[in-house]
Amino acid sequence: MTSTTARIPVKLHKNVTLVRTTEPVLAEELLARKTLARWVVGRLSDTVLLIQPDEADAVIEELRRLGHTPRVVR
Repeated sequence: MTSTTARIPVKLHKNVTLVRTTEPVLAEELLARKTLARWVVGRLSDTVLLIQPDEADAVIEELRRLGHTPRVVR
């Protein structure tokens, strides 16, 4: 019997900012906001957005302005 393992392509990102939401609908709402969407460079999952390098502070400020309470882990 031979063992077959599927290879899954993986991308490694260094020094990135991620926004992770509790629900997929929240990520959709953030993407719908032009002020935040301009800093999003990708979507890694239903609840994780990849933010442009060096824009973390701007994103945090905008989230707070919109009434969200982001938890920041550095």
